[in-house]
Amino acid sequence: MTTLDTAFAALGDPVRRALVSRLAHGDATVGELAEPFDLTQQAISHHIGVLRRCGLVEQRREGTRRPCRLRTDRLALLGSWIDEQRRIWDDRLDSLDRHLEQR
Repeated sequence: MTTLDTAFAALGDPVRRALVSRLAHGDATVGELAEPFDLTQQAISHHIGVLRRCGLVEQRREGTRRPCRLRTDRLALLGSWIDEQRRIWDDRLDSLDRHLEQR
């Protein structure tokens, strides 16, 4: 559960959500990620660090470049947890509907 906790906490920030959305379209360097924001590369690096520590982003070295990549397997874990919660609540609401129809 710790992985889920840290990932959801990281995604609580709108800049980090925007970075994840951008990386969903392909790998990018910190400089490329910083372009649309009114933030320094240092600030973007901080956000990428948070996303790296919770496992949502990885960074590799390609010569002098350090592109960031989204860890879609980690996003899938979050999606699975959300889907399970949705199924539980759908089942509960269906049960409530049946109960109310019997009255």
